[in-house]
Amino acid sequence: QVQLVQSGGGLVQRGGSLRLSCAASGSIVSLLTMAWYRQAPGKQRELVASITSGGSTDYADSAKGRFTISRDNAKNTAYLQMDNLQPEDTAIYYCNVLPERTYVQWGQGTQVTVSS
Repeated sequence: QVQLVQSGGGLVQRGGSLRLSCAASGSIVSLLTMAWYRQAPGKQRELVASITSGGSTDYADSAKGRFTISRDNAKNTAYLQMDNLQPEDTAIYYCNVLPERTYVQWGQGTQVTVSS
């Protein structure tokens, strides 16, 4: 099993920035697309951004222009830089590979709260 350990997140005011990290315990992740998801209270989990092993990125419309996904394959780590955060970005953020693999566990989740 490959474990994903998240860090970052927290409380920030509207317009602020946060950076999330997702470190994998296995190097196989460097060959896979990594992704960030989020789940707001009362809503379904949604895909926020993804990045292929080669660095190609894709974003949800809500994230375009404000969030940047990146990765460091040497460190088996993915990042999500979130700028100009808004209250509607408040959610628990998760990392995983895309598509899901049975041998890769979801990250533990990180709370991001944006106050107005």
